[in-house]
Amino acid sequence: MPVYRDEAVVLRTHKLGEADRIVTMLTRAHGKVRAVAKGVRRTGSKFGARLEPFMVADVQLYEGRNLDIITQAESLGSYGALITADYGSYTAASVMVETADKLTESEGSLQQYLLLVGALRSLSRQEHGSHLTLNSYLLRAVSMAGWAPSFQDCARCGAVGEHSAMVVQLGGIVCDSCAAPGSPRLDAATIGLLSALLTGDWEHASASPERTQSQAAGVVAAYTQWHLGRGLRSLEHVVR
Repeated sequence: MPVYRDEAVVLRTHKLGEADRIVTMLTRAHGKVRAVAKGVRRTGSKFGARLEPFMVADVQLYEGRNLDIITQAESLGSYGALITADYGSYTAASVMVETADKLTESEGSLQQYLLLVGALRSLSRQEHGSHLTLNSYLLRAVSMAGWAPSFQDCARCGAVGEHSAMVVQLGGIVCDSCAAPGSPRLDAATIGLLSALLTGDWEHASASPERTQSQAAGVVAAYTQWHLGRGLRSLEHVVR
């Protein structure tokens, strides 16, 4: 059977039988892969800890009839223990891998892989607030998937100017002419923070007041879930 190697970040795992586990991974070159890791739930397993959620590993697999089989795993990023030690980081990472799982259902993406690995690395190092890292990741992930939001010009007609109506169904901020009656309005601080999260302006994002960060988080959650076409179950546990 054909054997191949790839870098992979573990999205989720499921028990299989008494000692095995099905591991769902987003790989660098082969997209999303579901594979069986045999014997990893045994105490003496050589690579069980390397195949936990949020871990990044160099894996060797061979193609099976229904599921591929993992034969080797070498750690590239041991982020799991550091992330799970902090509840805020853990809940943020859970939303990230759930989002990546949904965005890559049909095919993988090198950009999505690199974005997820970078976000998990940042969480493990606590480089920024976990909620800021999460919201930046979500905006960038949906943008890479083809749903880039507009936080400046009107998302519907392209009118230039300072607009304040937010309509997630139309792609972001819209002008008064395109906004439906009753559309929610965002203040300039929240719009500025959303732009900073999308572009990676961490100095601006970190300096934003808590109220502004909370409002931006609500917008990001609504925007992401609308374009995914489904809710994110892990989002309800995120620390705000």
